[in-house]
Amino acid sequence: MRLRFAWMVLAACLLGTLLPAHAAPLVDAMRGATPVGEPTSPPPMPPVENRDQRRGRAFAMQPPTIPHKIDGYQLDKNFNRCLFCHARERTAETQAVPLSVTHYMDRSGNVLAEISPRRYFCLQCHVTQVEGKALVVNDFKDATAVMRARDAAPAPKKK
Repeated sequence: MRLRFAWMVLAACLLGTLLPAHAAPLVDAMRGATPVGEPTSPPPMPPVENRDQRRGRAFAMQPPTIPHKIDGYQLDKNFNRCLFCHARERTAETQAVPLSVTHYMDRSGNVLAEISPRRYFCLQCHVTQVEGKALVVNDFKDATAVMRARDAAPAPKKK
């Protein structure tokens, strides 16, 4: 009798753990209605922002984002289209934001006459932005907002 009861409890526990797994959807929400085993075509890319306005930065030392389209820009070892406007000697003419002085320094901190080879490929750090909705919930708060909230909170009472 006890053995039969133990088996029934074990069966109920197993059944209880299997039911939620059975009720889970078989489709990843990011893939839409396409089953996981089948290939899917990617969604169309939203258009790239082309506002030519400097955007704020979310954290210290964040590289600035590119506020304009760069489709068709040549950026290889032979030519860097970004430098056509952003090189220091061209900014008066183009009114583009000049490269930071750090782009003209080597890894030892020596200032160079030309852009440093390690800073030549702009897209290693700088990216364009698209006019699209966020794919996931984002509750990021930059360091300044976190510190302001901390400073505005009432101090804990001492015992």
